[in-house]
Amino acid sequence: MSESSPTPAASFGSVADAYDRARPSYPDAAVDWLTGGGRSHVLELGAGTGKLTEVLHRRGHHVLATDPLPPMLQLLGRRVPAPHVAAAAEHLPVRSRSVDAVVCGQSFHWFDHDRALLEAARVLRPGGVIALAWNGLDTSIPWVKRLDRLISPQADPALARPDARTAERADPLMGTPYFGFVDTASFRIWATHTRATLLDLARSVSHVATMSPTARDRVLAQVGALYDDYGRGHDGMQVPYVTRCYRAVVRHQELPPEETARPEQPPRPQRSGADIPPPGLEDDGEPTGPITREPPEDPGMQLIDFR
Repeated sequence: MSESSPTPAASFGSVADAYDRARPSYPDAAVDWLTGGGRSHVLELGAGTGKLTEVLHRRGHHVLATDPLPPMLQLLGRRVPAPHVAAAAEHLPVRSRSVDAVVCGQSFHWFDHDRALLEAARVLRPGGVIALAWNGLDTSIPWVKRLDRLISPQADPALARPDARTAERADPLMGTPYFGFVDTASFRIWATHTRATLLDLARSVSHVATMSPTARDRVLAQVGALYDDYGRGHDGMQVPYVTRCYRAVVRHQELPPEETARPEQPPRPQRSGADIPPPGLEDDGEPTGPITREPPEDPGMQLIDFR
């Protein structure tokens, strides 16, 4: 990889449209399991283009979506009328003990785990949960296994072999003192892919996005040939996924004292668009909508209050 090549995590900004067109959604049952059911205040980390945000919103939760990449959030804003803010999981502009659940879909493996888990524990209310989810190709089907080998040869944990690779990605949650026992569950979902969206799926994989143009074109040609062998023309092909989920309750007694509170006042959010109040912020009767600001230079100085 050349010095000018994007890092794997940053590469998503350059393929945001392909990611949005091709990546699967999440089963309602999986989202209900992640949040424990019932309406709640949810903070989403690494929200991307809003695939999980959309389901959380549809299930009745008050969601604040965060992602460090503005191109992703621009697409999220078109998908779902949920407040969103550019922020990293390691530096959250959210008050301590103000949310019921912190959720991460297809993103936790990119974080600085120690710092992100500490921040998640800080913002959760007593009894709150952190919940992680990954959609992975169901490689028990031979042609799906072939696709997996083409687009994620031991390089992209977000798509391949969820039974092994995803479990490894959840290991930091199982080893942290800030959360208790980790529950697990699995769900299935099918996505319909045309030839174009299957190529977009390949483009959206991090290590494909960071390849040289020649190497990337080679992979895309192989994926196109696979579709020609197994697809059904304009009707597309049904691609099976397994959604693997992990959930744990916060243990505030393990937090360092300096992480349990932040005294600064939250900023007034930027408001525009849909008439939907940001979750946890007092509604003054004015039109409200997405929060769309850049990450602050000092993330500890701008806090959003869900209470």
